[in-house]
Amino acid sequence: MIIGQIKDGIVLDHITAGKGFEIYNVLGLGKLDCTVAMINNAESEKMGKKDIIKIGQVIDLDFTVLGYLDPGITVNIIKDGKLAKREHLMLPESITGLIKCKNPRCITSTEQELQHEFKLVDIERKIYRCVYCESEAPKQL
Repeated sequence: MIIGQIKDGIVLDHITAGKGFEIYNVLGLGKLDCTVAMINNAESEKMGKKDIIKIGQVIDLDFTVLGYLDPGITVNIIKDGKLAKREHLMLPESITGLIKCKNPRCITSTEQELQHEFKLVDIERKIYRCVYCESEAPKQL
């Protein structure tokens, strides 16, 4: 299978196999007015299998969201057919407005305008805790 080279855009590489659709949906890539190609279960020497998403224009991406969903992702920015920038993502130190606190007694449950905010407390186990009530965040979106 041949997926063409892009002139200007973004390539999300090293996505854990099977997570491509989740990232596609969370980023709202279906609403874009440009070409978006998703490759599932591509062969990878490093990972065995991986997903890849190619976006046919440079858009503003929230690296926090990507780092939380799949911390091994590589973001490649392509300009004039050449790699302009490469960024390897890791788990973000904090997450704001992406996940909701499940504690019904948390202040974010009663104060609707207050954004849900979580801090990374255990990088090995990927555990985040609410900054207001210390409740553990759900594991996935």
